[in-house]
Amino acid sequence: MEKATIVQDNRTLPIERQHPGHPGGHPHGKGGHPGGQPGSASMRPTLADGVTPACRLIAWEVTRSCNLACKHCRAEACLDPYPGELNTEQALALIDTFPEVGNPIIIFTGGEPLLRKDIFTLVKHAKSKGLRPVMAPNGTLVTREVVEQMIEAGIERCSLSLDGPTAEMHDTFRGVQGSFDALINAIKLFNELGMEFQINTTVTRDNLPFFKDIFKLCEDLGAKAWHIFLLVPTGRAKDIEDQVISAAEYEDVLNWFYDFQKTTDMQLKATCAPHYHRILRQRAKEDGTPVNFENFGLDAVSRGCLGGIGFCFISHTGQVQPCGYLDLDCGQTTETPFPKIWADSQQFANLRNPKTYIGKCGVCEYEKVCGGCRARAETMKGNYLDEEPLCSYVPRKANAG
Repeated sequence: MEKATIVQDNRTLPIERQHPGHPGGHPHGKGGHPGGQPGSASMRPTLADGVTPACRLIAWEVTRSCNLACKHCRAEACLDPYPGELNTEQALALIDTFPEVGNPIIIFTGGEPLLRKDIFTLVKHAKSKGLRPVMAPNGTLVTREVVEQMIEAGIERCSLSLDGPTAEMHDTFRGVQGSFDALINAIKLFNELGMEFQINTTVTRDNLPFFKDIFKLCEDLGAKAWHIFLLVPTGRAKDIEDQVISAAEYEDVLNWFYDFQKTTDMQLKATCAPHYHRILRQRAKEDGTPVNFENFGLDAVSRGCLGGIGFCFISHTGQVQPCGYLDLDCGQTTETPFPKIWADSQQFANLRNPKTYIGKCGVCEYEKVCGGCRARAETMKGNYLDEEPLCSYVPRKANAG
């Protein structure tokens, strides 16, 4: 199949492999980004039709089965097999279509991706198509042999989740005793064998006071990046809504994050926190710091929420969604070719057109750099196009009205 092209600055260019980035979100650009350095909303690369945005990152839930029972799991995953999972033939055929939407980074995720018996067959096939495969295992199934297979198949980075600086805190959140020790063992193997990794941490009321300790542990363990995820109350997370911090507290956390990222060379990224892009610009203006790639990496040149715009999620059954937290059926790859879904989905069209947004997100002057979390809008307000419920900012137009 032909590789996708992009249209930028009135030139049609092939999409080549670009700078390394991370498998769990949209990384801070100090050390690279999975989709290169996309411009602002008005300059974002498109496919050859000049309209459809290039897809930079696909999170592919190759299986929903999992051996942990995490309190925040969007999929409410368990160890039992799930019906309707794409078989090997269907999965390989799906990979064949990925280059048509912009040569995206492919995150092999789950569930626990290592529970899928043909996982390395799929990874090798993605690599053979010129794609960049990365993986998000939970660490419990990582052995020396597994890491060697990852490297041989072409995995370039793994993301691991760490939700507390101690075994007690992490294991409680992950639902299985011993998961912290397994994670540390996996990291030791990654360091020994040369597998680059990042650490993701979900922000909860319980672990927030320990964030500096978690970061220090990430640093000591040799992580390439640390990404904090703002909790989306969907799946099992509906049962821990008391762990969702308030809009005012998120504002404090993201302002702290802005200050903290200046103190380290580690890649830092706030994920599922599109309003960080507003805060960055507000604080940079106060500081007199130009908002550019040199000063702020990718956060300076990309949008907060990329669901349906530069990123999408594909479920274990082939359902295409804006992201894993937003269970919005945009099309089934078993029925419709993935590139057609990416180009023609009405839900994606809505997400790409901020004029469809309602509430304060629809009039916010920071819309082009933020966009609000569409998944939280759906789960907390009942409409994915509604305003971000955990943002305390009042847009100038809303204030004037």
